[in-house]
Amino acid sequence: MKNEPTAEWSPPPLTRAELLELLGGWKGYTLGTIGRLPLDAEHPEEVWLELLPLSERTKRCSGCQEVVDAVHDMEERWVRDLPLLGTPVQLLVHRCRLACPRCGPKLEHLDWLAPYSRLTRRFVDSVARLCQVLPIRHVADYFDLHWATVKEIDKVDLAARLPAPDLSQIEVIALDEFALQKGHRYATVIVEPYRKQVLWVGRGRGREDLRPFFAAVGPAGRAHLRAAVMDMNGAYEEEVRAQCPQAEIVYDLFHVVAKYGREVVDRVRVDEANRLRADPAAREVVKGSRWLLLRNRENVPPAQRVQLQELLAANQALATVYVLKDDLKHLWDYTYKGAARRFWEDWLERARSSRIAALQKFAENLKARLAGVLAHCRWPLHTSLLEGINNKIKVLKRMAYGYRDDDYFFLKIRAAFPGNP
Repeated sequence: MKNEPTAEWSPPPLTRAELLELLGGWKGYTLGTIGRLPLDAEHPEEVWLELLPLSERTKRCSGCQEVVDAVHDMEERWVRDLPLLGTPVQLLVHRCRLACPRCGPKLEHLDWLAPYSRLTRRFVDSVARLCQVLPIRHVADYFDLHWATVKEIDKVDLAARLPAPDLSQIEVIALDEFALQKGHRYATVIVEPYRKQVLWVGRGRGREDLRPFFAAVGPAGRAHLRAAVMDMNGAYEEEVRAQCPQAEIVYDLFHVVAKYGREVVDRVRVDEANRLRADPAAREVVKGSRWLLLRNRENVPPAQRVQLQELLAANQALATVYVLKDDLKHLWDYTYKGAARRFWEDWLERARSSRIAALQKFAENLKARLAGVLAHCRWPLHTSLLEGINNKIKVLKRMAYGYRDDDYFFLKIRAAFPGNP
């Protein structure tokens, strides 16, 4: 191979200038002394490089960015840089403080080092990139940095890298809540469902908690909003109607059926179990059938299908609420509003004639919100995307063992769902 070392030829040694360029360069500086820091039990062996300022460089004030020739004084500062061949590197930087006529004594502006930082910009960039794929604790251990230092680097990088979303042209939003901390502490996430972009995250799930989002949208953006997809959260609906009266409320299939399961299936199952106190064997079968009744029919394991058929054949009330649960889902299959309304009226009549109090109550409550259900014909949207986002949020929390900084956590959520182009 060409230029292979031989007994007659050896590669020429690097000059300091060539080594400086190979290492990436510290603009305005040249290498001085090179040495090793002593090795001890707490700190690994480190290489230290002395950086001396070039006299002919252009000096700029870090405040006003103007060229300044007068030097107020010099100082020495130890700065961490990227490892060299796996060995940690410390820089001893001789840094100028300029006598700026506009700003007074001010540190010299350096492209590769922030004014008061003890980490070079490329070192900070490497830490920030690694934080995109690893938990903070792992990154801190890898670079031998304090956890709080890595967290602050990642937070600043996220804030700079994530532009504020344009809320003025949003037509459709989807809203949902997620558990923020133990003790029934929740936050609200708002998403643009077509682009799959998280627009806003805020603590709380009440009406007043949504107002910062609508304030950020502005009057023109609120007038432009056409639909909002949500569960049957009364606070969300009231605030959207107050802020955007022209927007249609769209209720999601998943949450309506989940509400049916809690308020109807569970209630009837408990009532039937109580009715069968005199028959312990039959009562135990009904008590243990919760997940069997809530599961979609097509998802019932083959081994449990016979058990489900026998349960429904033996208990008329459970069979009624189970069949009407499956039928209710078909309401979201319609794309024509008139046909959907006729299907609903038939379902409502069957619910009323069932003589099951929990089912009748649910049907009447849903009738009062029928407009939000039928709006699905015009806006065939759902919150399955939000459920996926909620699962991702749980993963983020689990990786970090929780977050105490809401702003940082919400930035991580926005970074995980920046939206499709």
